Amino acid sequence: MTEVHNFGVDAISCHAWNRDKTEVAICANNNEIQVHQRTSSSWKLLETLEEHHMAVMGIDWAPKTNRIVTCSADKNAYVWTQKEDGKWDPAWVLLRINRAATCVKWSPLENKFAVGSGGRIIAVCYFVSENNWWLCKHIKRPLRSTVTTVDWHPDNKVLVAGSTDYKVRVFSAFISDMEDAPGTSSWGQSNALGTLLAEFPNTPHGGGWIHSVVFSPCGNKICWVSHNSSICVADATKGNAVVRLYTEHLPFLSCIWIGSSNIVAAGHSCMPMLYSVDDNGQIYFVSKLDNTQKKEIAGLSAMRKFQSLDRQARNETNDNALDSVHQNTINCIRRVSDHEFSTSSLDGQLVIWDLKVTRLAFRLFIIINIINY
Repeated sequence: MTEVHNFGVDAISCHAWNRDKTEVAICANNNEIQVHQRTSSSWKLLETLEEHHMAVMGIDWAPKTNRIVTCSADKNAYVWTQKEDGKWDPAWVLLRINRAATCVKWSPLENKFAVGSGGRIIAVCYFVSENNWWLCKHIKRPLRSTVTTVDWHPDNKVLVAGSTDYKVRVFSAFISDMEDAPGTSSWGQSNALGTLLAEFPNTPHGGGWIHSVVFSPCGNKICWVSHNSSICVADATKGNAVVRLYTEHLPFLSCIWIGSSNIVAAGHSCMPMLYSVDDNGQIYFVSKLDNTQKKEIAGLSAMRKFQSLDRQARNETNDNALDSVHQNTINCIRRVSDHEFSTSSLDGQLVIWDLKVTRLAFRLFIIINIINY
């Protein structure tokens, strides 16, 4: 089962949900962020956030503190706080970067966030109450190119980043000014911000720059997708062993964990794909999660096309439409619940997918086709 939502925009570059999923912030592939509220029948535009003057590259919504952080190609980041009248008040963040801010992510405790940039820098930002402003500290080495994606370990003190130098790196993100001694994680520990805890090259077979990287819910595994159409998982409990699966699909741009062993990835193929990691750490393809494909609906699409041509001497089908819900690249995936996730695309649609219902429908489809065969 899918819910397809349109907001009257031509494209969506990224989106983020509030805590109870009644509101969503989207970027219409420009310098504005729209905040929409779900109504009984559709969506209501609450406010347009217009502080950035170049394309917004990333959005994240902190569920507990109800703060939105945004970053942009204008080299700036803003933390948006909702006032009593419902309006959003921006607070400028001093990033001290000289290239575009490319991605942003709140930490699990929501007391800091990380911003990747085109200047080979990760800015770890935190609030200084004495001065009433957001300050940042930089992670620079050994980054050699644009940081495209970041994610936080559940312990709030370890950070993973992917970049266009074909590498995934795990860093200490401990800030002594505001935190107690760092806890012990499976990736190691350090009391110095920016200490490199692990590094994974993505170059055994030609490589590819990293598009998305995420920690598993337990924090022991990392999954990333790259431009060489591969999906990889590194496991800290197995000596940082890396398992790679080279797929036949177009490159993925985003991925998330659903539970401890399922991964959803999507990108240029315009539909989400489900992968699973078995007990031995191997990755295998499960299914495409888009059950609307015209070519797979009981095998009747071609028959109906010829029947239409025979009876009316015209073709009623649209050959320009893709055989999927999304009609363009999926560039953002967000977790909605334990079994739901959402995707946004350059076709201007936001789709909510129910993994339980989708997998059940897929099994029924296989059974029906076996019986018919």
